Amino acid sequence: MIYSDRELSQKLERTEARANADFVETRARLQADFGAEWIEVGGTYAMYDGPESPLTQTFGLGIFEDATAEHLDEIEEFFNARGAPVFHELSPMADQTLLGLLGERGYRPIELTSVMFRELSGPLPMNKSGEIEVRRIDDEEADLWAQTAARGWATIHESLADFMLAFGKIAARTQFGHPFIAQVKGETIAAAGFGIYDDVCILAGAATVPEARNRGAQNALLAARLNFAAERGCKLAMICALPGSQSQKNAQKNGFQIAYTRTKWQLSS
Repeated sequence: MIYSDRELSQKLERTEARANADFVETRARLQADFGAEWIEVGGTYAMYDGPESPLTQTFGLGIFEDATAEHLDEIEEFFNARGAPVFHELSPMADQTLLGLLGERGYRPIELTSVMFRELSGPLPMNKSGEIEVRRIDDEEADLWAQTAARGWATIHESLADFMLAFGKIAARTQFGHPFIAQVKGETIAAAGFGIYDDVCILAGAATVPEARNRGAQNALLAARLNFAAERGCKLAMICALPGSQSQKNAQKNGFQIAYTRTKWQLSS
């Protein structure tokens, strides 16, 4: 039995933090003049990937060490010096006194996330589609992966296309990432992010191109990633989703359970 407690939260939050740090380090390696960087303060990972990036925030605040005003001073200065907003993803397993400290400093809650996990022992989902082939990409297919992901995300909002293309070209080249694609008769129809950090894997967003929707690509990608992780000794898989969303429901249908609901806090300007 795995309980939703501070120990589990530390494991999941550190996994997501490492995945984001992996991205930031890859950005710094590929685009040295971009200024991507991360630091650790009191067990908290603070990451900068540009003012508009969803990765520019912290993970693990207050769950490895009790957060202090001095910790927050250092973290806020890290973001302020780079002209970036200050965001914290806060686990409910952190000491509750942190809520008062954030309120006193002018933070406000702006977003909720379901942090979900499942064990990788026992039966795992299988690709039930006879036409969809799913596999990990080769090194030379990183741009193909990024282009496919960008096409899929662009249907949510057209303005996402350019951002996701540039973002995907970094994500597909991270050190511990294992991006997957889904294909039908050699044509790439979907892409999904994925990383392994010690014995925990993290499933990132999957996107299907518009003309190939509702053919089972998302489920096939989920099954392939979970089986890939289990074969490599992973004990847990994690995924994050908007509470009540279809993504959350799909994860629950495949054996994931909600560990806790995380709150994102923003420092008011």
